[in-house]
Amino acid sequence: MADLFKLHIITPERKFYEGEASMVELTTTEGDIGVYRNHIPITAIVAPGVLKIHQEDGVKEAALMSGFIEVLPEKIVIMAEVVEWPGEIDVNRAEEAKIRAERRLKEQSGEIDIIRAETALKKALIRLSLTK
Repeated sequence: MADLFKLHIITPERKFYEGEASMVELTTTEGDIGVYRNHIPITAIVAPGVLKIHQEDGVKEAALMSGFIEVLPEKIVIMAEVVEWPGEIDVNRAEEAKIRAERRLKEQSGEIDIIRAETALKKALIRLSLTK
């Protein structure tokens, strides 16, 4: 039996996930991390990426866009602004967001718009990667 910890993922609208996991992988502003039970306590800012929840019966994936993670030795809490299971992703909307972001990057109308377009493109690509 794997060494499990409690994982809570909450958004402003709902409890996204509540259960046990053996490992969680996600992207932070400092880079990709993987966390097991008894990890040193940390708090980090979540960056857009694929969230992987390792359970005894397999791995669940979700699109995690932003938020915070708090790691304690036997519990992890992710407070997410946006997180979606693959089945919740609107593929057409993600495709449109990708096209819009690529068009804005070609135009390069200002530094702030470029950063926003790059972020929007990354989010769209993450969503699309989980729907294929």
